[in-house]
Amino acid sequence: MPEEMSIFPRIALKPEVHDYLRNVFINKEVLAAVSQGEAEQRFQRLLSCLSHPPALTCVRASTHLASLEEIQHRLGEELKQQQKCDSQSEDISVIILPHPHIPDVLLLPVIGPRPVVQLTSEVIVGAQCGSAVLRGAHVFAPGILATPKFMKTGDAVSVFSDLEGKCTRGNKDFKGKKVFVGNGVAEMDRSGIFCSDEPVKGVGIRMVEPLYQSPSFDGVLPSLAFLQNLPSVVVGHVLGPRPGERILDMCAAPGGKTCHIAALMRGQGEVVALDKIRGKVERIRQNAKALHLDCIKAHCFNSIKAVCTDQAQDTEEF
Repeated sequence: MPEEMSIFPRIALKPEVHDYLRNVFINKEVLAAVSQGEAEQRFQRLLSCLSHPPALTCVRASTHLASLEEIQHRLGEELKQQQKCDSQSEDISVIILPHPHIPDVLLLPVIGPRPVVQLTSEVIVGAQCGSAVLRGAHVFAPGILATPKFMKTGDAVSVFSDLEGKCTRGNKDFKGKKVFVGNGVAEMDRSGIFCSDEPVKGVGIRMVEPLYQSPSFDGVLPSLAFLQNLPSVVVGHVLGPRPGERILDMCAAPGGKTCHIAALMRGQGEVVALDKIRGKVERIRQNAKALHLDCIKAHCFNSIKAVCTDQAQDTEEF
């Protein structure tokens, strides 16, 4: 079956990323313990895990604001209401499970891949956007690279992810390597996506038949439910911050782990968050505000210069 027709989509890994991972994974220590063939098999299993959506969507609950049980209940009600409002989507029951070991994590099983029939009208999105769709997101307009020539609001379209980054913005008939991620309905005309003088915003394609069924969290309980990969949540618990401490996060953007540290401190103490890119620092502040964490102090600063023994160093920027 041609790759663009496969119902088992893979999140694209760039060749340089593939080569880097292989060099890291198949090293002298691994080869000293197992054969070359076994090492290659393990590496391929790793690639399979990295190139498909996770089986569970991980949500970090803001247990500094409400109990896990309350957040679980409210999240379930919000997601059910989301399904009712989106009349074109399939009615699929929402399952929300507490993590068996981590006290502030909720897990939602991801359903898929599912048999979805492709349509003749195709929309091409960037690889990052395609990955987000596989994890439950709608297609936001900035991620759209190509559409049919006369696409109008309300048109049913199939969404494909550009695997090699070769699709130029505004393309009408892309022939490159792509992978099918599901069907949706256009929320904008082609002209509204590509011909606007202002930066285009908002949902461009609302997904109604994604290959992997997972709820969209756009605007859902922004202060109580925070989408975060499980390893990132574990980091905060391993650190074990306590109320009243002062903690330095030296590379903090976009602020997921920063906010988690502050939440574990119950907002008592101070978390100094640094990032050298000003726009990313604003994202940290936005996340902290949404989660009601006033103890986070975000600064635009190169963290390499944050710790030194020279008391006379100019610290105006900090």
